[in-house]
Amino acid sequence: MSKAYLILQNGTVFEGESLGKVGVTIGETVFTTQMTGYLETLTDRSYYGQIITQTFPMIGNYGVIPADLESDRPACRGYIVRQWCQEPSNFRSEGDLDAFLQANNVVGISGIDTRRLTKILRESGVMNGAIAPLPDAVSLEEIAAYEIKDAIQSTSTAEKYIVNSDGRHSVALLDCGIKENIVRELVRRGCRVTVYPHSASAEEILAEKPDGIMLSNGPGDPRAPENAELIANVAKLANSGVPIFGICLGNQMLALASGFEVEKLHYGHRGANQPAKNLLTGRTYITTQNHGYAVKSSSIDPAVATEWFVNVNDGTCEGVRYNNGSVRSVQFHPEAAAGPRDTAFLFDEFIKQFS
Repeated sequence: MSKAYLILQNGTVFEGESLGKVGVTIGETVFTTQMTGYLETLTDRSYYGQIITQTFPMIGNYGVIPADLESDRPACRGYIVRQWCQEPSNFRSEGDLDAFLQANNVVGISGIDTRRLTKILRESGVMNGAIAPLPDAVSLEEIAAYEIKDAIQSTSTAEKYIVNSDGRHSVALLDCGIKENIVRELVRRGCRVTVYPHSASAEEILAEKPDGIMLSNGPGDPRAPENAELIANVAKLANSGVPIFGICLGNQMLALASGFEVEKLHYGHRGANQPAKNLLTGRTYITTQNHGYAVKSSSIDPAVATEWFVNVNDGTCEGVRYNNGSVRSVQFHPEAAAGPRDTAFLFDEFIKQFS
């Protein structure tokens, strides 16, 4: 196996072994604390533009299971693991991690001290990095200059499509980089799901008279200039009176559409063990999360909305309830995949609004 190097923006270099495609890649280096669910992580479009670090030491032990994927291919820029399992064992497995990454052109590295890397990212914050076959293959200037651009535009569906056409409830799902399990959870509850590209206008969506509207998760900075039209459409949808539920990026888009602020977190929340407290009931749930931005709690106008959930670890906003009664959103992933299913009931509450 050939050597590979991780070069961080601050000049730190890790030497390891190549995993997946051999080549050069630059991205925003982040970490996830999830112990299982590496397939769902790899195919979560919210990681667009990012190099994923798995903090759990061995990855790939149950192989590659196509039914567990959250999209048709990885959207990440690279993959970092301490050790990958070369002989996976699972009756559902159809291959190994290295072959999967090669087939999807994902540049990776294994055999580095991921604990040390994670500590650097926690202390210094998320930073850009590069994976390359030589330590001097990429300059620090090139690494520092990298920016994630057109993230939603690059991960959203290009065309509208329908899932479960015989469903008894009609839900419009605005795709900003969806995880497939959001669609599955709606279908399980008898919904006819019409998935719209991010560029769909509010008028187009409302013309089909959906029972409810869901705003999906997705990648990138929601405040990016290229998202201005999307935010304007979300504002129109939020004022339509149709029940709306936003997930992750959807939560941030609704906040921006309402005049609230979104801020970038120091190193983000990525993993399946994030505690989110419901401020209405006082109950805390363990949730799956994947975001680098959050709604700024102090910017929420009480005349418009109230904070619904908060992260117990750092107090950041994890959900918002709007005073009009028809719009709600959460920062975490109630559809899980992978992770705890403690908050799947939020799909039921959403559907009760129009069933």
